[in-house]
Amino acid sequence: MSKDKMHEEIDEIVQTIFEDYNGGKNIDAIKLFSNPDKDEVRELVEHFFRIIYPGYFRDLTYKIYNPKNSFAVTIEDVFYHLKKQIYRALDYSQSDDKMTDDTREQESYRITTEFFKKIPMIREYIETDLLATLDGDPAAANFDEVILAYPGLMAITVYRIAHELYLLKVPILPRLMTEYAHSETGIDIHPGATIGKYFFIDHGTGIVVGETSIIGNNVKIYQGVTIGALSTRGGQKLSGKKRHPTICDNVTIYANASILGGNTVIGENTVIGGNSFITSSVEPNSKVSMKNLEKENKSDKDHVTSEEVKPGEEWFYVI
Repeated sequence: MSKDKMHEEIDEIVQTIFEDYNGGKNIDAIKLFSNPDKDEVRELVEHFFRIIYPGYFRDLTYKIYNPKNSFAVTIEDVFYHLKKQIYRALDYSQSDDKMTDDTREQESYRITTEFFKKIPMIREYIETDLLATLDGDPAAANFDEVILAYPGLMAITVYRIAHELYLLKVPILPRLMTEYAHSETGIDIHPGATIGKYFFIDHGTGIVVGETSIIGNNVKIYQGVTIGALSTRGGQKLSGKKRHPTICDNVTIYANASILGGNTVIGENTVIGGNSFITSSVEPNSKVSMKNLEKENKSDKDHVTSEEVKPGEEWFYVI
């Protein structure tokens, strides 16, 4: 094929795609300079880690030998970039009254200021999460290892930041932050969830915590746990309704358990065994497990015998 023929075909393809952009699809919008920037949001999260954990995550951009001066530069830089992203995000508010540019400028500054005032409180909660992680995992050698290496603490930290922006009614940004943590850790915590102090995630991969979940203090969950909705067939009609469970204080949920439904309440001091599937409330001070499994033994003569698999400990509730 000649080069002229190749250029002609490529031009036709390009023109066909351009014409498709005018088809009225929701994905047609071209807002290159007004959408929140995913890459910049990720950088913001990384900079927030330098503010939350000032001695653990270095910023090599600035060569400042006085630590306080270095932190001050970081805080001011993050303030500026967060305000810029909030300004862009406010254009996606679900309110029918669209803001003028001046109003968005004022509101983005107000929200950013309010958020930064909450950072000491965010750090207070994260301190309890750190303590819970070291106390709850005998494999953790020290605080340094937990802060630098544990995906659970990373996901919780990002959630704590995103949750406060969610409460300030910032569109899009909180979800971009928690989805960044999700992509890095495999832990999906919606920024709208309400989570108390001393929250510990062990291992973490595959954990899902839904938007309207309420989790109390001193809760520990393991990999593969779902705290989710019983059904989402109602779609947007369910928006704003309590769809996810309430987990009370001092609950432990072992690997791959699923707890579903907005009316489901797991009472305090309860232990949920691995692989449990729960769609109704559980009384406080309970232990829940799946029914005992049976294993099948086959000999060379295809003689089959069955025996009960003994659990590691006795449970009070069986589902």
